[in-house]
Amino acid sequence: MLDIIALLITLTALFSYVNYRFIKLPTTIGVMALALVLSLILTGLGELGYAAVERRAEAIIGAIDFNTVLMQGMLSLLLFAGALHIDLAELASKKWPITFLATIGVLISTVLIGLASWVLLNLLFGLPISLLYCLLFGALISPTDPIAVLGIMKAAKAPKSLEIKIAGESLFNDGVAVVVFTILLSLVLGGSEVTVGSALLLFVEEAIGGAAFGLAIGYITYRLLKSIDRYDVEILITLALVLGGYALAIHLHVSGPIAMVVAGLMIGNQGRALAMSDMTRANLDTFWELIDEILNAVLFVLIGLEMVILTFEGHHLLVAGLLIPIILLVRLLCVSLPIRVMRQHFNIEFSPHAVKILTWGGVRGGISVALALSLPTGPEREIVLAITYIVVLFSILVQGLTVGPLIKASLSQTPRTAREPS
Repeated sequence: MLDIIALLITLTALFSYVNYRFIKLPTTIGVMALALVLSLILTGLGELGYAAVERRAEAIIGAIDFNTVLMQGMLSLLLFAGALHIDLAELASKKWPITFLATIGVLISTVLIGLASWVLLNLLFGLPISLLYCLLFGALISPTDPIAVLGIMKAAKAPKSLEIKIAGESLFNDGVAVVVFTILLSLVLGGSEVTVGSALLLFVEEAIGGAAFGLAIGYITYRLLKSIDRYDVEILITLALVLGGYALAIHLHVSGPIAMVVAGLMIGNQGRALAMSDMTRANLDTFWELIDEILNAVLFVLIGLEMVILTFEGHHLLVAGLLIPIILLVRLLCVSLPIRVMRQHFNIEFSPHAVKILTWGGVRGGISVALALSLPTGPEREIVLAITYIVVLFSILVQGLTVGPLIKASLSQTPRTAREPS
């Protein structure tokens, strides 16, 4: 384990340096691209007769349980760090679009992508994959993961209203998508024992229970922070909140991701304003910003290295190539229809070009890959995993690198007075 951690940190540091010094891409995208290049080099060495090198790399990377590392390790820290810097008042002002995109939008996206992939795989390519597995693919590919793109949006001076919508949606739809995925996976594993009523009950327990649990542990932590004024102890308390709270949420069978978001919002707003001194606030921000940046870089290196142990066939690339525009079209529908309804019937204002920025800025990431890796072993898993990985690579590399120019171009076409709705 020490060797693996040392290798990951060393590679991440090296890739970060090379990217910053020479390539100058956004850090997460740059380190992932370099990890992909390394993966291709290792695969190429195997083809050139150096199979021992490739096998050694596969053994090292295969020893890393990506699903466990992300879903039961990194995710709690990343979600809390992301929620910590979200202004609750601004989030509340955008509650309706965020709520729709993170809940109804995820459910609609799951069904539409699932049906489309089932038709494509079974009827067009003759691949034997069940509708349930296609719905699982829809659930794991629906959550947006704009971690790689938020920095670009800030650099491009994106409208604050759009930035808060994408950030808020990503924080909550991860948790909702995991709950939907869990319900569908229980159908695959449990068969007829799972009913509609039990699935709805599980959703309520996981989602509502996760929010209530996050509120409870967030409040307890807030009271602890308010009773002392020593920044190192307070930082340690927040770290215990995240790691201990997430572990306890898993044992209580409530949504850990949703709990971390709610707890992060409470500490980042009420805790920051009422329970911290200026010194504590500054040190806490620095600590969690570093945790966020370091873990993001390591996560994207892991995504790039996963290529070494995955098996791809020609039809996987073709299916993924056909599914990418379908996934983008579904995202467009899930964004444009509610925005039109909210504009016309509820008088909710949106920034100009909101639809195309929200659509193209809905980047898929590591959570999708981690969920695909958690599927039961079998031929259907291999199909879903390969397609998911290709879609995620496209999303990060193509959408992630072009959303900044898209925002700048959109803003240049918009009068300054119309950029931020009231």
